[in-house]
Amino acid sequence: MKILLLNSFVAACYILSPYRISGGNAQASDWGCQVVLCLSSPDGPTKFAECRPPIQKLWRELASGHSFPTCSGVGFHSSRPGYEPYYCEAGYRLEGDFGPHGRKATCVSTALKQVRNVFCVSHGDGHQFVTDSVRSPRWEKEDGRLQCKGHSTARPNVRSQPHYVDITIDGAATQRVWY
Repeated sequence: MKILLLNSFVAACYILSPYRISGGNAQASDWGCQVVLCLSSPDGPTKFAECRPPIQKLWRELASGHSFPTCSGVGFHSSRPGYEPYYCEAGYRLEGDFGPHGRKATCVSTALKQVRNVFCVSHGDGHQFVTDSVRSPRWEKEDGRLQCKGHSTARPNVRSQPHYVDITIDGAATQRVWY
C-alpha cells in the first residue's frame, strides 16, 4: 500500500510540475534570462562557454546605448549604465577636480603615511611647500619623535572596461558588472 501511495505521489509530481513552472516563469532560452544566469555566476559571466555568446551580445548592446535586457519571472533589477574610467589600489580613494586641462583624477591615500621631511618644512611667511604628490602634510609626534606625515597621491589606474551596470536578483546583494 505504501509503495502504491508513493508511486501515485511521484506520478502526480511529474504530471503537475509543468503546470507549476510554466506560465510566468522564465525560460533559460530567453536571451535576457541567459544574461541573468550568466551574470549570477560567482566565477564570472564568461566562465562557461554557453555564457560567452549572450554576454558578448550584452556588451555590444549596452555599448551601443541599448537598455539592459529583461527576464520575466525573475526578481531582477538593473541600474542605468554607468561610466567610471579610473580606479585606485587598495588604501586609496579616487578624487576628481578641475585643473588647467579639464577634469583630473587622482588617487589619495586614505590614511596618513610618513613622507619626506621636505613636505612639512614651513617657510618664513607661514606657507608650506606645495606639491601634487602629498596632500595635507603635517608634523606629528610618534614614539616621542616628530615625523612628517601626509596623504600621498598616485596616478589612477585606467579600466579596460569602464562601463558598468549594477544588478540585483531577488532582492539579494547587488553585483556591479563591468563592460
